Amino acid sequence: MKASDLMIKCLEEEGVTRIFGVPGEENADFMMSLKKSNKIKFILCRHEQAAAFMADTFGRLTGKAGVCLSTLGPGVTNLMTGLADANMDRAPVVAIIGQGSTKRLHKESHQIMDSISMVQPISKWAQTILTPENISEVVRKAFKVAETEKPGLTVIELPEDIAEQEIDEKPIKPILTRRPAADNRAIQEALNLIIDSKNPIILAGNGTIRKRASNRLRVLVENLGIGVINTFMAKGSVSYKDKHSLFTIGLGSGDYNNLAIDESDLVIAIGYDLVEYSPSAWNRIEGGEKKIIHIDFSPAEIDKDYLPNVEVIGDLAGALYQLNKALTERMSKKDLPLFKIESRQKLRSEMAKDLDKNDKDDSFPMKPQRILADVRKVMGGEDILLSDVGAHKMWVARHYDCTDPNTCLISNGFCTMGFALPGSIGAKMAFPDKKIISINGDAGFFMNVQDLETAVRYNINIVAVVWLDGEYGLIKWKQQVGFKGEHSDLKFNNPNFEMLANSLNMWGKQIDNSNEFLPALEEAFRQKGPAIIGVPVDYDENMKLTKHLGEVSHTL
Repeated sequence: MKASDLMIKCLEEEGVTRIFGVPGEENADFMMSLKKSNKIKFILCRHEQAAAFMADTFGRLTGKAGVCLSTLGPGVTNLMTGLADANMDRAPVVAIIGQGSTKRLHKESHQIMDSISMVQPISKWAQTILTPENISEVVRKAFKVAETEKPGLTVIELPEDIAEQEIDEKPIKPILTRRPAADNRAIQEALNLIIDSKNPIILAGNGTIRKRASNRLRVLVENLGIGVINTFMAKGSVSYKDKHSLFTIGLGSGDYNNLAIDESDLVIAIGYDLVEYSPSAWNRIEGGEKKIIHIDFSPAEIDKDYLPNVEVIGDLAGALYQLNKALTERMSKKDLPLFKIESRQKLRSEMAKDLDKNDKDDSFPMKPQRILADVRKVMGGEDILLSDVGAHKMWVARHYDCTDPNTCLISNGFCTMGFALPGSIGAKMAFPDKKIISINGDAGFFMNVQDLETAVRYNINIVAVVWLDGEYGLIKWKQQVGFKGEHSDLKFNNPNFEMLANSLNMWGKQIDNSNEFLPALEEAFRQKGPAIIGVPVDYDENMKLTKHLGEVSHTL
């Protein structure tokens, strides 16, 4: 068989069902081999960046590596932003990139560049296949490395002359590997710190949205009786309805829940990556005696504001199980929970009241709070919202609450505009029975608007809600905060969204008053294919929020 046939068999062995991409001449043998597969469907995209975002969300939601494909040269450079996003946001992705013949890699030649050197800084591992005999090993390693905690990006480069060669090899069968357990001594040291603390708090990060980890975290929270604050990327790890939840942290200016950390003498950081929210933003008390426990798959990054007293390293769900077990063995049932969550209820009540403000406001353009309250009414607990990057992301993070993990995806590691629309296509292909909605700014939406056609072609019911302000709203907000209300020229024009939808043979609506939005959402989800809703938004609320957060009392 041809080397490209073997590669497809290796991908089938890994359980791949979708490949998102844009092929080129140098992928021809691979594509002809893929055409013969009855297990893998190729999703032809309109831009490589969009393909990478689709693979990103597919991998993020399933835990199995999403796969994307491009040709050499400009195909690879177009992939780069989506690949970097996947790697920094801890999504397992395998990118397969084309390359010219090995006979011309040593010299200046059409579209030839050193793609592997370019992707290495943003990947866990990247490798060129230089002989057909290596295909089985390279593919197996790429998937193993991509899916191993912490997950991320791996890249396989397949030169065109290697793909067409004959080979008599078999795929390597994946074998389930168990992640190492945490050291028992570290568990005991962590438990000692918790028992000795007066006012501990949990900071739940991206690692806690894995289902097993989320379940163990919820048990720990009940046993300890302490508050949980989640990062943008950990929404739903503990349900917002749970009395232990102190909602989402991550606004640069701070929020009510920053006060809870200020008052705490111990922060238990679980599955937390520094890239999610800098320690300097939450560890704000200089010269304080705040202790930190780091519980994660890998050791803590070095940061002067994040110097853990104890590091518990190992499988996260396993470590939480071990900690729960050690706690229940040491303490009698009547002594649990260790702390009184009632002490946090004033803060939780104040936050909940603040978050519910304006969620019934009928003014137009619509307030961000009202838009998200209406979205929440339509979305079930297990349905999935994807937020793009812009001013709306801050509102989604603060006001869109979740009961289940992995139901709100926010690009917050690499923070990439253009993520949500194509990402929603990947999400719908991963979970076709769930409602999938993307919240987009009008700037980020048009960075990958071309792949609406992909959704139309494959008849995928995703709903894209576009917040219309005709500006780069988040940039304006940041400039206003930093320069006494001043900002540079950030305005642009938008098309009529209903006409845009009509031109693509899909359903679309641009609303004219706030009471049209909820019925429009319901109608959008009744469509067989994709739908767009344009919503004029009142971004005067941005600076009002900044002013409000600056006035939050430090005595709560």
